[in-house]
Formats: sequence, structure tokens, C-alpha cells
Amino acid sequence: MTKPRDTLISLDATPYYHCMSRCVRRSFLCGTDALTGQSYEHRRQWLEDLILEQAAIFAIDVCAYAVMSNHYHLVLHINQTEAQSWSLDQVIHQWHQLYKGNLISQRYVQGIQLGQLELVCLKDTVEKWREQLMSISWFMRRLNERIARQANAEDHCTGHFWAPVFAPANPAYHTSCI
Repeated sequence: MTKPRDTLISLDATPYYHCMSRCVRRSFLCGTDALTGQSYEHRRQWLEDLILEQAAIFAIDVCAYAVMSNHYHLVLHINQTEAQSWSLDQVIHQWHQLYKGNLISQRYVQGIQLGQLELVCLKDTVEKWREQLMSISWFMRRLNERIARQANAEDHCTGHFWAPVFAPANPAYHTSCI
């Protein structure tokens, strides 16, 4: 039975985690397909650039990574101290680098005076965003989705690019994020 990543991650135990994602349908993340001679080496740069881009936005440090022909590994550090030190404005700025936010956050950034209820709602939303900005699940989801969209567009196909992770009965052998 697969376990959700949030049940495997405990900042009380450790802020360091090893994560990996593997391609499906004989897809190539990088390297050269021996059957067709097609080179996918440029995808390595896609992944490396996106890893570094996201690390600058999330409160997650990349300690190490390795990119293979059909999968990659990341060693990530959840920087809870950094995330907790961000002001309301900093969290909004970080989130807006990833997503457009919501109407209230957009109005706040534009300097439009917000009502008391809007400010309460914004503060609640910002705390949720702060948690998501130090979430390995959000980090990996966004990373994998962006790479999958680019690869599928290049391969002229649709569907899954990354393999689902099935955990064996013993959670100590779970390889998606340990």
C-alpha cells in the first residue's frame, strides 16, 4: 500500500530526504535512445535548471542530485527556519513566482487597501502558502509536472511521463522519498 509523502516526512525526525522519480513507457529523461539514435541529453539541462529555480523559491535546499537516463535522485533539506523567518510580503513574493496567487494577494501586491476581513483571509492563505513552500510534495509535484509537460510536448504524446511509486509492505524500502 502506497503511503502519502506527508506521512513519511517528519521534521522532528530529520529535515533531510532522498527523493527519486522514474520515467515510464520507455521514455528517456536524458541520454541517447540506442534503438532510434534520438538524443535527449538536452532534457538534463531542463531538469537541472528547474531544480535550481525552484530551490531559490521554496524553503527547500538541494543538497545533491543525480540525473540518469530514465530517472533522477534528489537529496533535499527542508529549511523550516528560513520559511518561518519570511514576512507576509516575502511569502507572497515567493508564491507569486510559482503561481499567480489569488485576487486578494494580487490586490495586496498592487497596494490596494484591503478590508479587515480580506486581511484575515490573506494571512490565513499566506500561512498555508508558507507550509506549501517548505513541502517536498509541492516541490516534487511542480518539478515533475513541468518536466512531464515539456517532454510530452517534445515527444508528441500525452499521458504519464513519471512512474507512480508503489511502496512495498515494509515502508523502510519505500524509494520515492526516504
